[in-house]
Amino acid sequence: MDVSSHEDLLSRFMANIDDDKFLRDIVISFVLAGRDTIASALTTFFWLLSNHPHVMLAIREESDRIMGSKTQDVASFEQLKEMHYLQAAVHESMRLFPPVQFDSKFCQEDDILPDGTFVAKGTRVTYHPYAMGRMETIWGPDCLEFKPQRWIQDGIFKQVNPFKYPVFQAGFRVCLGKEMALVEMKNVALSLIRQFDIQMANPSHTLKFTPGLTAIVKNGLPVFVQGINGRTQIIKNLAKNHQ
Repeated sequence: MDVSSHEDLLSRFMANIDDDKFLRDIVISFVLAGRDTIASALTTFFWLLSNHPHVMLAIREESDRIMGSKTQDVASFEQLKEMHYLQAAVHESMRLFPPVQFDSKFCQEDDILPDGTFVAKGTRVTYHPYAMGRMETIWGPDCLEFKPQRWIQDGIFKQVNPFKYPVFQAGFRVCLGKEMALVEMKNVALSLIRQFDIQMANPSHTLKFTPGLTAIVKNGLPVFVQGINGRTQIIKNLAKNHQ
């Protein structure tokens, strides 16, 4: 197949790399890091919004103020940068429900952690963003509450130390697709929030996850989706990311 005339990212890799194993690894990386994680993050985000409707309304009001006309379907990159509350809500959602709940690294050489712990060469070191997001010693006594405003300072979104919030990892291992993932997630979420009210089909529904690399919600997330302008109520299985 001639891919030299294609401009998508994968075709560019295929046109310049003659290594099927390497290309396979790239495709797997695209799927795991660029699709499954976004689906997981959006699923838990809308579950939280359905239980905190004031947050959904605040996001809608912020977008109306910045985007103006409600006929605009997709926000521009510049408009997204002005939506500090949306940015805060997305980060707060992933603090409680990180798409990758735990991860491991292997020590290449003997090392000493900042707290003085010795780590021998070959040791597997696992960190747990899901647990860290629920630790009072890290996030305070309200660590179990969904509060986007904890990320807002003087009306502006304020990033925290990535080692405190390792959802995208930190240091030399920070996720290369972090900014693209945030833009993608915010654009999809915003497109839905501006047009629909989304509620759980079963208000008492609790999240259960299927074991795997990403935090896949078991059986998806059944919701009611109703158009803001009075369109017919329908039931959807939002972000059924197990398929």
